[in-house]
Amino acid sequence: MNRLTVLFTSAALMLAQKAQPALKPIDGDLHPSDHKSTVIFKTTPQGDLKMNLYFPKDWKPGDRRPGIVFFFGGGFVGGSPRQFAHTAEYFAGRGMVAASSEYRIRNIHHTEAQKSIEDAKSAVRWLRMNARELGIDPNRIVAGGGSAGGTCAALAAYNSTFEPEGEDKTISSEPNALVLYNPALGFGRNFNQAKPEQIRTLEPVISAWSVRKGGPPAILFYGTADELQETGRAFVEQMIAAGNRAELYTAAGQKHGFFNERGIAAGVGPWHELVLQQTDRFLSSLGYLDGPPEIAPPPGTTAALERELPQ
Repeated sequence: MNRLTVLFTSAALMLAQKAQPALKPIDGDLHPSDHKSTVIFKTTPQGDLKMNLYFPKDWKPGDRRPGIVFFFGGGFVGGSPRQFAHTAEYFAGRGMVAASSEYRIRNIHHTEAQKSIEDAKSAVRWLRMNARELGIDPNRIVAGGGSAGGTCAALAAYNSTFEPEGEDKTISSEPNALVLYNPALGFGRNFNQAKPEQIRTLEPVISAWSVRKGGPPAILFYGTADELQETGRAFVEQMIAAGNRAELYTAAGQKHGFFNERGIAAGVGPWHELVLQQTDRFLSSLGYLDGPPEIAPPPGTTAALERELPQ
């Protein structure tokens, strides 16, 4: 093999290695500004992925706090981590290290849903591998999200098909608990009729969950006018049958994405506050939070969440 061939082969190998997705460890101590920090947690051939971190006021490296990461909605096509900024700030105020993460989406990265799910697994693994620097207990990491982001979180826990390549598999990518706001875990009958092309693309991916005994507990929220609740109900029923903890709450008459509504919206109630309050209670029951929720709907709210499962 001549020198030119060796140089060409070495360059090709370097380019191939550079093109592989890779998790980026925290380099040095974190110095959050105003209890916030943004870091690049993963490099991909389509670009770097960032995670917005939110810290409690009394946070310090070496803490052993529970952590929580949220994934935005947008049908695996659009969306932004800003969707869960307020939610992450709330849980940081409750003592958790909270995050709102990017993942690859079609409009920006020109990728399909499988890569979104892989990136969610990467985000959980990144939090765990940097637990000491982040002040996180690696055995108390929650994954949550809305719509497609909820799907990413659910499949980070209950799917082994879309495991990202090139990562240290000795560090688990499975969250310890799930907080799911109207996740897509399949599609309802009318949705199938309305958007057949999208169904063909997404259905094999978002329906690829497989419940197993001993998996992480979950809480799910849907509006009763959201067709996706059918698949969420099936997920919860299978969780309960497997002996796993799962809770399903619904909002009467509300459509997909209702949990984003803050304050008194159209006279029906502040759904964001109600959902956040119930999420807080769920995490407290797991021992991740102390004391009662620090958020409540305004006086006079007539709306309420209905517990569907288990009865």
